Amino acid sequence: MTKRGNAEGSIYKRKDGRWAAAFLLPNGRRKVVYAKTRAEAGTKLRESQHLVARGMVLADERTTVETFLNTWLQTIQSTVRPRTYQGYALNVERHLTPDLGHIRLARLTPETIQLLLAKKLAQGLAPQTVRNIHATLRAALRQAERWSVLARNPASLVSPPRVAREELQPMSVEQAQAFLQAVREDRLSALYYVAMLGLRQGEILGLRWEDLDFAVNTLRVQRTLQRYGGEYHLTEPKTTRSRRTVPLPLPVVDALRAHRTKQYEERLRAGTMWQGEQWGLVFCREDGAPLSGAVVTHRFQSTLKQAGLPRQPFHRLRHSAASIMLAQGVPLRTVMEVLGHSEIGTTANIYGHLTGELTRDATERVGRAIWGAS
Repeated sequence: MTKRGNAEGSIYKRKDGRWAAAFLLPNGRRKVVYAKTRAEAGTKLRESQHLVARGMVLADERTTVETFLNTWLQTIQSTVRPRTYQGYALNVERHLTPDLGHIRLARLTPETIQLLLAKKLAQGLAPQTVRNIHATLRAALRQAERWSVLARNPASLVSPPRVAREELQPMSVEQAQAFLQAVREDRLSALYYVAMLGLRQGEILGLRWEDLDFAVNTLRVQRTLQRYGGEYHLTEPKTTRSRRTVPLPLPVVDALRAHRTKQYEERLRAGTMWQGEQWGLVFCREDGAPLSGAVVTHRFQSTLKQAGLPRQPFHRLRHSAASIMLAQGVPLRTVMEVLGHSEIGTTANIYGHLTGELTRDATERVGRAIWGAS
């Protein structure tokens, strides 16, 4: 067997049963990574050498949290969704580096991280925001474990703050009817009709005319509209199940056909100012450019007020669609598919209280049928 050079690295088994892979860094220091099997040690050796070749700094006893987090961000930028990366980078810049950046990575403890989360809560940050900060650090240190930079992930030993579960108050059938009546003359009435089918706002704003099939009355969810880096982007849905085909009731088809006619008129008025060619969006501004989610939500709130309905977030329309489907006896799995949830457990967790009521109603019906119980 040909002996490896020092720069190539070496793999050996330790007395404690673990496997180790050692190689020299450009500065002449020896770096060792550890693994449970020889194959895993070889994989870690290749990954580490690849990082070094790209100019990344592998952590040693002098590496700070700031240095490691910056390295981690460089390595994941091409592997995660742009919006996800933006969130990670924001948490690193605003929260993790200012408070933990000076600490040596090897000396970062669960206690220090727990104190950071408590501090952020005391500063008035929302529990969900603090959970996101914790999730960013946990993801980064999980990678440190994989690279054998840390023996364990201290962030995984920390309990993030609990987020109070939102008490869903979906629209009743009567309220939904009143709302849709109120938007009949609205420029975006068709958008609200589609929202009542359970689509997410980003999915609605990302619909293109090519996604609609009026021959069979369906729409295909294939992308979502997101804004990051100061620009709008059409991106793939987050999960495979989010890509789905949704049948369209005839009133929604009629609303979409009428909307298409209105958009054609707007296009004629816009003339050379029309930006819709490059987007092809179903719902857009009067010049064809993408619609801001904030603008849609603001108009939604105004419409609720006109209809005499309580103020509520836009995604409440999605919850309302789900609750109405369940109330009409639609199976939970079908509701999951319409909403685009990745797992039925997600649907059950969100709407479990509604399914419980329907289950009681079903057993009471059985009781009346068999025993004549009231």
